[in-house]
Amino acid sequence: MYENTFPSKRFKKTLEFLQLHVDPSEKILDLGVENPFSVILKENGFQVQNTSGEDLDDDTTAVSGFDGEVVTAFEIFEHLVNPYGVLKAIPCKKLLVSVPLRLWFASAYRNPNDIRDQHYHEFEDWQLDYVLNKAGWDVIDRVKFTNPTKKLGLRPILRNFTDRYYLVYCERS
Repeated sequence: MYENTFPSKRFKKTLEFLQLHVDPSEKILDLGVENPFSVILKENGFQVQNTSGEDLDDDTTAVSGFDGEVVTAFEIFEHLVNPYGVLKAIPCKKLLVSVPLRLWFASAYRNPNDIRDQHYHEFEDWQLDYVLNKAGWDVIDRVKFTNPTKKLGLRPILRNFTDRYYLVYCERS
């Protein structure tokens, strides 16, 4: 994962945002298998457990059975057909979510060799806010940020000032 493309800026911004809203004493369920960012969270004193790679569209048992204070879903909901079902199943009062924003100048990401490595959704901010609200979550804080690349071309230039990621902190309403 992340061979030659380690997302340092995204991880730094996400960690800073999480530190604003979550105390290290709070238990976190991070949706998705253990990954470089969940390791960074642990290195920064957070108590993190991950789901096991189950298809969360079909099986929300790990989510609904979690006995902790916070659920995080960093770069997960774009892979689900139905994020609403997972959002409804979360038993906690705190939720942090990040998603890639839909870019008008680029198609949604798709790896034709791996059905789980593609984006079913790339959101506009209002779409994520809508599904969160419909599932019973209030967005308390939000941030958007860019993802510049070191490539040449029109799209890499546009990535310098077009927001690519949307990160929200929510509480159960």
